[in-house]
Amino acid sequence: MSEGLSSASTPSRWAPAERQLPRDLKELIGPARGTVALPLHLAWSGLRVFDLGDEKLLLGMYRIVLLNGMHEDYVRYLNAAQLVAHWPILRKMLGRGVRSAWEDRFTQLQTAAAA
Repeated sequence: MSEGLSSASTPSRWAPAERQLPRDLKELIGPARGTVALPLHLAWSGLRVFDLGDEKLLLGMYRIVLLNGMHEDYVRYLNAAQLVAHWPILRKMLGRGVRSAWEDRFTQLQTAAAA
């Protein structure tokens, strides 16, 4: 690490770039129910079609989008209400960099995590 930089000020290489995150959770207008087929740039290995009525599949899809997505993917595939409702479980499925980036930006997720 170079002089003058502390690890606290250096973002994780696994965290999404701040400019990729939505400014407000209201931007996340993805489906709340139904079936979603993720494109290959997100789900290149394994399951690509997710039934959002199945909590395990919903959590799996959200994990894929949060780990591999960019701004356009977040707003297209994530739903704000679903994200907040499932955040206490979902946050445990993410690396610290991704989890921190989202919780630092959105106090709603911090509140959900504490509940």
